[in-house]
Amino acid sequence: MTKKEKVNFVINTLYKLYPEIPIPLDHKDPYTLLIAVLMSAQSTDVRVNQITPLLFEQADNPYDMVKLTVEDIREIIKPVGLSPMKSKGIHGLSKILIEKYDGKVPQTYEALEALPAVGHKTAAVVLSQAFGIPAFPVDTHIHRLMYRWNFTNGKNVVQTEKDAKRLFPKELWNDLHLQIIWYGRQYSPARGWDLEKDVITKTIGRKSVLDDYYKSKKS
Repeated sequence: MTKKEKVNFVINTLYKLYPEIPIPLDHKDPYTLLIAVLMSAQSTDVRVNQITPLLFEQADNPYDMVKLTVEDIREIIKPVGLSPMKSKGIHGLSKILIEKYDGKVPQTYEALEALPAVGHKTAAVVLSQAFGIPAFPVDTHIHRLMYRWNFTNGKNVVQTEKDAKRLFPKELWNDLHLQIIWYGRQYSPARGWDLEKDVITKTIGRKSVLDDYYKSKKS
């Protein structure tokens, strides 16, 4: 298969498997999504979805959030990990949203990444999922699969994002990044991987990845 045929094979397979694409983090508007994505760093979406209702019951907008202290926020979000940094970030960015943006979440990378505790991936998720602006947030699943599928050299997430944006049509980015995440979780995990179920990697996978898989099964 040519590179273009492989890309089309991935797109078609993912659309067959995930015609409806669920959003992994529960939220009701751009602000609650921003907070949920910030909280998901080095945590699981399942854990975040258990904790955000408790936080949003107290404050689901920046005006109510700044009425809480950093310590109040930290107590609520402790189970998701990195709570000292995340609670400061949530409180700090809420203050900035009120002061600079009338309490609204801005819609550019530059403005989002200037907020406390908001990195490039968080900004990309908010742009794509809250505002429908084409973005390709790269998480560990996408980074792993882009390497397994021989679409990137796997050196870092910055390169992986560039390669994904180069290979896939822009109008599909917002769907595809979510479809790849679901596929990675379901069929191509880092641990407990069964290649027989992973039809995409089995069909177009990087030769060295497939060789290593079969070697590990023999040993």
